[in-house]
Amino acid sequence: MPLLVPPAPAPALRSVLAALGSPTAVREARTPALRSVQGPLSAELPLPVHVLDRIVPSGRTPHSRLTGWRFLIRSGDRTVAAADTVLTPDGWTFSHFFEGPYLDSTERALRQAESTGTPFQPRLLSVPELYMLTLWLHGDVEADAATGTPQPSDVLVPLAPAPPGIAAHRPHRVADLLPLMTLRVTPAPLLDSPAA
Repeated sequence: MPLLVPPAPAPALRSVLAALGSPTAVREARTPALRSVQGPLSAELPLPVHVLDRIVPSGRTPHSRLTGWRFLIRSGDRTVAAADTVLTPDGWTFSHFFEGPYLDSTERALRQAESTGTPFQPRLLSVPELYMLTLWLHGDVEADAATGTPQPSDVLVPLAPAPPGIAAHRPHRVADLLPLMTLRVTPAPLLDSPAA
């Protein structure tokens, strides 16, 4: 399998498993699919979630930082929800369960990546300025999943729903997609005001 999924921190996994075992956490989740499941649930495929800080037209790769770990919650052979964890002063802790279009889109992008035959370390990369989430396929499979910045040769696969002008599930090298993202966030020049 070309995707080499990094191990999540043990406390992050334990916090998700504890939440799955808590009837209150599951019942109060805004995830009808999770609440209606009968049978055992498992937390699988941990993906580090990085945020791409401020995109600027400087020609440099923006900095990214780890903000959490996401686990797909499965019942049998289907994904019913996801669970996010965050780092607090006390360590990794469960944040929330959720469902929605990003679940199916993430699984589809992962299948696409597996079919390429190229080894990658999968991560998620959030681009808040564009309300965009991508599957980040990092070329250094031995890298620490908690660190790093997207490299020009890494691949980003925008997840659906993608922002206007950026096609979901179309893989792009970072070097090719960053200029497009920069154009999307660069404000239009102000028109000169008429002389009084």
